[in-house]
Formats: sequence, structure tokens, C-alpha cells
Amino acid sequence: MVENMELLAPGHRACPGCGTAIATRLILKATGKDVIVVTSTGCLETFTSPYGQSAWEVPWIHSLFENGAAVASGVKEALKAKGNNHTKVVVISGDGGSFDIGFGAISGMFERGHDITYICYDNEAYMNTGVQRSSSTPYAATTTTTPAGVASYGKLEPKKDMPSIALAHGIQYVATASICYPQDLIRKVKKAISINGPKYIQVHVPCCIGWGFDPSETIEVGRLAVETGLVPIYSIEKGKPMEVRKVSDRKPVEAYLKKQNRFKHLFKGEEYKEVVAQLQKICDDNFEYFGLAK
Repeated sequence: MVENMELLAPGHRACPGCGTAIATRLILKATGKDVIVVTSTGCLETFTSPYGQSAWEVPWIHSLFENGAAVASGVKEALKAKGNNHTKVVVISGDGGSFDIGFGAISGMFERGHDITYICYDNEAYMNTGVQRSSSTPYAATTTTTPAGVASYGKLEPKKDMPSIALAHGIQYVATASICYPQDLIRKVKKAISINGPKYIQVHVPCCIGWGFDPSETIEVGRLAVETGLVPIYSIEKGKPMEVRKVSDRKPVEAYLKKQNRFKHLFKGEEYKEVVAQLQKICDDNFEYFGLAK
């Protein structure tokens, strides 16, 4: 069975409890060996390919921060020119290279209609370069470039809704997933690579270093993100109704926030209660919009 294959070799240099490493292992279980992976600069590239070494058991290309989707488009066209219609092309890139720096290349890939599955591992900041904010960073989170202090409560802007932007391109399949539900992630990757045309999957991957929690709690923290409604899990195939992962045991957003150092400033004074209330409203709105209640 493909799911029994281990195509991310052990001995890579990811941090203990790294959500990105877990996600990549699961993604490769879904793709199998007949795949070419393109990875933009970021955590994944850094910990899997130190000079002279590689943890990849499939063909893999490291691109620049900004052009992962463009490189993947070239790979796909080269395969077509060779008459190879069976090898899948998958991008696995972080939120910095997807939401921000590589945004234009992704839009171009979607618009041209390349048969590529683009997977964003979303750890919600530029973790590889020092935990700077990205447009995926949640509202009110502290980072090295949006530090909480007397003049600010962290990032002032909401998280960019990248799945909706992908949907606006009219692409074939858009999904969100979490490493906390591995079979769901594997199923969605298998679904995506079986569909002809561009696809986008966004995988929520907790980062113990950047978010500030014990490495043993990666799965618990990720599950709380889903159970609070802050990270809705759903999929949309073009022309079909949305499929939503329901939440049976809903948690208040505070249960998620209090687990992480990046939000600890929100519980140091009465003046932050309104900020926490706004985060709760984001969760409430998600429950309403996506119909998350079971």
C-alpha cells in the first residue's frame, strides 16, 4: 500500500514536534513515488536538504522563495513534451512563499490551468528566517516584526483568506486540512492529484518554536485550532457542494490562545479582553459561515 511507504527519510533536521515534517510525511504517503516535488525556500527546504544531504526519497527541486509555482509549471510542461502524462507534479511550500512572495507565480499557475497540486504548509509566519509576520499570521499574534508591547497588541491585520483567493481563480479543487487529522489530509491529497488541472491545499502545521509551546503538544495545539473554529477544515471540488469537517466538541478560543507564547500578552491585562473577544468573533463567524457545528 502507498500509505505504508516512508518517502521522507528519517534523520532530517526538523525541530522536535515539527508540524511541517509531519505534514510532508503524510503528503508523500498520498502521492507515492511517481511524483516530482518542488519546494520553495523555507523551513522544509532547510531541514531536508543541508548541503550534501537529502531526506527526499522522491525527485525534488528547491526553487527560490518567489517562483515555486513557476518552476512546477516548467516541470509539468517538460513532462508533457516527453509524453509523460502519469507523473504528478506537487508544490510543497510555506505560507511566506505562498501567501506573500510567491503569490503572483501561484496566480499565474492557476490562470494557465497547469495540472499541478499546490500544497501550502501553513505555520503562520516566516519561521525559517526568524519568526517574522506573514500575511498568514493570525490577528493579534506577536512576532519579531509585530512585537506586542505598550504601543501594539501584535499583528493588527487579519489572516489572509488564501483558499478563497484560490477559489476565485475557478480552479478544480481547493481544500484545507490539519496534521491532526492525518487520514483526512491523505485523502485530500489523493483526491487532488487524481483531478486534472490546478489544485490548492492548505495544511495547518503548528510550529512549536515560532508559536511557543512544548514540542509534545503539537497535535493538541493543532486540534484546538480546529475545535475552536479558528481553522475551519473543508474542501470544494468545482461544481460540487462544499464538504466540511464538523466540530463535535467546540472549545472557546482562549483554550487555543493560552497554549501559545505568541498570544500570552492577551492575558496580561483587562485592556486585551476586547482583542480576545474579536478573536472569538472570528471563530463564531467561521462556525456560522461554514456550518461547523455538528
